[in-house]
Amino acid sequence: MRAAVVVALACAAGINVAAAQDYPARPIRFIVPSATGATTDVLARLTAQKVVEQFGKQLILDNRPGAGSVIGTDMVAKAPADGYTIGMLYTTHTANASLQKLPYDPIGDFSHITMLTSSPLLLVVAPSLGVNSVRELIALSKTKPLNYGSAGVGSGGHMSGELFRMMAGINVVHIPHKGAAPASIDVAAGNLAYQFASQITTQALLRGGRLKALAVTSAKRAASLPEAPTVAESGLPGFEVLNWFGLTAPAKLPAPIVASLNTAFARALQHPDVRDKLVAEGSELVGNSAAEFTAFLKSDLAKWAKVVKEAGIKID
Repeated sequence: MRAAVVVALACAAGINVAAAQDYPARPIRFIVPSATGATTDVLARLTAQKVVEQFGKQLILDNRPGAGSVIGTDMVAKAPADGYTIGMLYTTHTANASLQKLPYDPIGDFSHITMLTSSPLLLVVAPSLGVNSVRELIALSKTKPLNYGSAGVGSGGHMSGELFRMMAGINVVHIPHKGAAPASIDVAAGNLAYQFASQITTQALLRGGRLKALAVTSAKRAASLPEAPTVAESGLPGFEVLNWFGLTAPAKLPAPIVASLNTAFARALQHPDVRDKLVAEGSELVGNSAAEFTAFLKSDLAKWAKVVKEAGIKID
């Protein structure tokens, strides 16, 4: 019986290797768990075009928004592990695990392939608030009640805001909005004190002088906004939040297919058409290994689990 099991496993491994050598032999379904036009969707389309040129096979984008990316991500988790269903992940993936009961294991049910890009959020205020640094904002919050806005409960802006509140030891009120852009408009109008948002969301208001960037949330200064200090160097050592996007597939994807996808998407990121557009929007190109991406996800899961527990965040 033991010999039969060994033979069966060897045969299965042989099938996987053979399938990987011919990969891809047909179009690939690329699930994007957000609406058409969202940042996740734009990145998927940019990179997919260049991967098609390498593979000579179509990548068919399938937008499945809803439940904070859970609907589309669950479809990836439950697909066959043959390389013909892949999916995009983004920042909410690691926060979701602590905010709601998921129909999948955010690590174990996937073959995480690579982080595509990362970028900091910006801590922005209206010039009328009268603060010019993170230290001044923290000091002001200790003399009067302040509020901050986000794209909604569990969004990157909300999670960043709660981490900031906890590390700064301040009492502020979170005001969720239906999107990051409406929150930015409320900050500019003076209805909110501040917001953590992406450079893409805030760039028009920043250029128009209606918003001021106090800091970036990355560990080092952003090349696209070098004059803005980091939150960490502005009085909160250790503060770091990244807005990230990555590529995943169902668990137990054969290693050669993981490697093939990893290489193809890393090359796509370096194509001038893709690279120049993403860098101009404040993104850092990553294209790391599957092991590095998985290690990052585990670390991010632990960080947000602690924030959610200590802040008592709940999705209504």
